[in-house]
Amino acid sequence: MSEPKRSLITEDPRVPLAAERTFLAWVRTGLALMGFGFVVARFGLFLREWAAVQKLSERTQAAHGDSFVIGIGLVALGVALNVAALVRYRRYLKQLSSGVIPEPKPRLETLVAVALVVIGVAAIFALVLAAAR
Repeated sequence: MSEPKRSLITEDPRVPLAAERTFLAWVRTGLALMGFGFVVARFGLFLREWAAVQKLSERTQAAHGDSFVIGIGLVALGVALNVAALVRYRRYLKQLSSGVIPEPKPRLETLVAVALVVIGVAAIFALVLAAAR
């Protein structure tokens, strides 16, 4: 007969503490993305106001609207990252409590990396288009 699986949470307290540290690192990353996204979005507003004060053309003022879209994308990525980190953390604790060592699945890391590449490429295009105007 096989022995019933024991909870890894009570077996070794370092395991859930490591999971919590990882979760909090993802939360910090999500908060940083949201804060940076907010700054990027508001910077476009600052540039439009500055262009109006300097009496620059309407075309120059409109060129800074792309930062709002990029900033919103970063904020949305930060929110999604925090939700995904919470789901992942809860699932991990559930598996640990049932005695199962979770297999690493780099989906969250891949999603964040791909999303940041897409936002980075969008930022490059926005900068190139703004310079060409």
